[in-house]
Order: sequence, then C-alpha cells, then structure tokens
Amino acid sequence: MKNYLDFEKEIKALEREVEDLKSPFGSEGISEVDTDKIKSTQKEINQKLEEIYSNLNSWQKTQVARHEDRPRASFYIKKIFSNFTLLSGDRYFGDDKSVTAGFGLIEKKSVLVIGQEKGEDLSSRIEKNFGMMRPEGYRKCIRLMKLADKFQIPVISFIDTPGAYPGIGAEQRGQASAIANSIECCMSLTVPNISIIIGEGGSGGAIALASSNKVVMLENSIYSVISPEGCASILWRDPSKSLQAADAMKLTAKDLLRLKIIDEIIPEPLGGAHRDPELIASDIKNSIINNLGKFKSYSKDQIYDHRKTKFLQIGRDQGFSGKTNMDKQSLSYKDSSLENLKIHIKKNKYLYGGLGIVVIASLIAALS
Repeated sequence: MKNYLDFEKEIKALEREVEDLKSPFGSEGISEVDTDKIKSTQKEINQKLEEIYSNLNSWQKTQVARHEDRPRASFYIKKIFSNFTLLSGDRYFGDDKSVTAGFGLIEKKSVLVIGQEKGEDLSSRIEKNFGMMRPEGYRKCIRLMKLADKFQIPVISFIDTPGAYPGIGAEQRGQASAIANSIECCMSLTVPNISIIIGEGGSGGAIALASSNKVVMLENSIYSVISPEGCASILWRDPSKSLQAADAMKLTAKDLLRLKIIDEIIPEPLGGAHRDPELIASDIKNSIINNLGKFKSYSKDQIYDHRKTKFLQIGRDQGFSGKTNMDKQSLSYKDSSLENLKIHIKKNKYLYGGLGIVVIASLIAALS
C-alpha cells in the first residue's frame, strides 16, 4: 500500500482512478479496459508530480526525506554492492542494529559500507531504534573504519538518521565521546571516504559518519544540526512553526551546495526516490564510482589533506573571507595585511603611545 503526504492528495485520487481503470471488473461485470483513459490519467499524474515537486518548500522536502516508502540503506547495499559481508559488534558492549556495516565489492573493488537503518515497518523500526544510533554503533563503525584504513579500503557511508539516541543508557555508555571519536576517526582516515545522505542527516548522529572527502545528498534529503520541530520549540516555543524553522535553517540540498557544505546533489526520479528505487540506486552507484575515481592518483597524505582543507574552507567564502585567507599549501589561515597591522598596533600600543607623546612634545617645542 502506497503512502501519500499531505500535499499529494490530488495525486492519490488520480492514482486510485488509474487502479480502478486497470481492473477489468466493473459494476456490470467484466468489461474492456480503457487504455486511452489510463494513458491520459497517467500523463496528468506526471504533470501534477512535476508541478508539485518542482515547487517544494523546505518543510515539504523534510516530509519527503522522512517518507515511509523511501528506500533505506539496506536496499542500496543490496543493489549497489556485491559479496557484502556483514560485520557486527563493537567488542565492548554489543551490536547496534540501527547501523549495518561490512565489506563489499563495487566494480570489483573492496569497500567498507556503513548504512544507518531506520527500518521498513513498525517491528523493524523498533528493532533498529528508528535509525538512532547508540554508542556501541559508533564504536562498531570506528573499529571497522580503522580496519579499512589499515588495509587501504575506501569507506562508503549511507546517512539516514534523525539524530543519535539520547536515552539514559546511551549517555551512561558515553554517547558524546563515541560521536566525537567517530568524527575524529573519519577525519584521520588516509583512504577516501564518501557519504551519501539518503534521507535525514540529523545532528551529530549524522556528522559522526559524514565527515568525509565527499558529502553527497539526494535531491529531497535534508542535513541539519537539529530537526525543524526541535528548532521551532527552542526558538519560539511552538513546534507548529516548523516551516519557518526549516526555511531559516537552510537544510535542503540546494541550500547546502550553495553554502559549500556538501559537494554534490543526485537528482531524484519524478515524485521522489520512493517512486523509482531502481533508478536512484543506479545513480548513487555511478556517483560512488565517479567520486572514488577522483582519488585514484592521490597519496595517503593528499587524501587526508583534501578532507582537512575541505572542512577548513567551510564558511570562509562568506563571512570570514574578508579577514582571513586560506593557505592551501600549509592548510593554515593567514591574516590579511590590514588585520596584521591592527594586531601589530594592538600588541605595541604602549610603544606607539610613547612615540606619539614624544612627537607631539617636539612639535610644541618647535612652535614655541
């Protein structure tokens, strides 16, 4: 059974009409199927989808990113990678079902695949904790990323989580340090790592696995520090202002590409990824292959430097570029000449103050 969003009511009615037209059993028994009517109705559906999905606001894109029928990481893993071998456990506490991790092949090349899992139905969602990872999940990923780095195997991550699990047990087992260590591990890898945000990329739960050389987003996915509802509750004490919050947060793929937070957008089929999972899986596979190909000639140090430079540059084009400039060779920031002069004067203010007094006294003596 298909699930529809609030703004898809017209499409729902038209698709039900198509289903009725396809049935040979009418009110008067078996009847001839009206293929012309089916074609015209399907054309109308496509037009409606194009009209609606080309004008989605930030909150509507958030709803699409959370769609119940949206393909999950497990689907992409099956479609994109061959000989996938599942690995479990963090070797400290247990296994976290909200993240699937293991080694597989893509174009006959070994890769480590990490996929955050929300689940397909109610029972699997409960088992996978609705995609909210616990500390043991992040520690499992750290263990496998270090193993991949040791054997020079690239890392591919599928991001789809509302955020890390905030429960008491998770906090007692070191949730914050697990996220921080996962970010540190991602940033320190000497192999290319690529992250694809396939649905929600929420808070530290997402960035823990998305600190990558290349961050790719599906067209209707979102990536933010907090959910729109959470932002609205904090700023306005009113969760109903989620639309206003979503617009202000710049959480859509287009906004984030413009801000250079992400590197690439993968267009989705008309009506969202859930309407043609096979096509979107093929497009994601091509994106992974192309991005891995870009690092073929890179050394370990160059891969590490590429990732470091990428994150140091975020926010420097707008807001900071007037004060500082990136030195891409040393991966450090050098203050501009004006800024250096200001700092120099501030550090030597007493010296320049004394010289000023001497100059003024000399002028007074010369004039008297």
